[in-house]
Amino acid sequence: MRAFVRSALVLTVGVCLALVSYVGIAAVSLTWAGTHQYKKTVDAIVVMGAAQYDGVPSPLLESRLQHALDLWKQKQAPVIAVTGGKRPGDRFTEGDTSRRWLTDRGVPVADIIVESVGQSTWESIKNLAPLLNNAEIRSVVVVSSSWHVQRAALSLEDLGFSAHSSASPDGVLSGSTEKSKLIREIAGVSLGRIIGFGTLFDITG
Repeated sequence: MRAFVRSALVLTVGVCLALVSYVGIAAVSLTWAGTHQYKKTVDAIVVMGAAQYDGVPSPLLESRLQHALDLWKQKQAPVIAVTGGKRPGDRFTEGDTSRRWLTDRGVPVADIIVESVGQSTWESIKNLAPLLNNAEIRSVVVVSSSWHVQRAALSLEDLGFSAHSSASPDGVLSGSTEKSKLIREIAGVSLGRIIGFGTLFDITG
């Protein structure tokens, strides 16, 4: 009996250590993705949506759009894909607001793909995937905040795309709210890598 208890204890400790190590590696990977810019040419730049105010991008969304515009001007990709639906009561979607911001700055409307339905990262990416496929886009660089960009890129990889990250320079996380957001991202990426990000969305919504 003692041998069984000892073996069970060793196994439990081993599993706990492995889990802690895995989450630690995921945290390092997430941090690395948020601080490194992919430089090679791809088929499209994907911009993850953020809040808009009656057709005007929030500072967070504008930071992402400016970064995507800079990459487009540097000819990293010929196409920019924008994402994001709208909240109840809104007149404009995040996707349509992003498209207008880009066209106002010289990006031809023909060079922009718009997903304007999704209410979450996974929904936006799942809805965007067929639009990318129809345009024969297979490789993308994802633009989002440093703490969010890896989950978006990994979600696109789940759907069969070659996805890389290029975080927008929208500031460093600070404060308890932002730190809790980072912790949730680490947990989400850790679990999503195991069960898939679509399954994770089905569970957590």
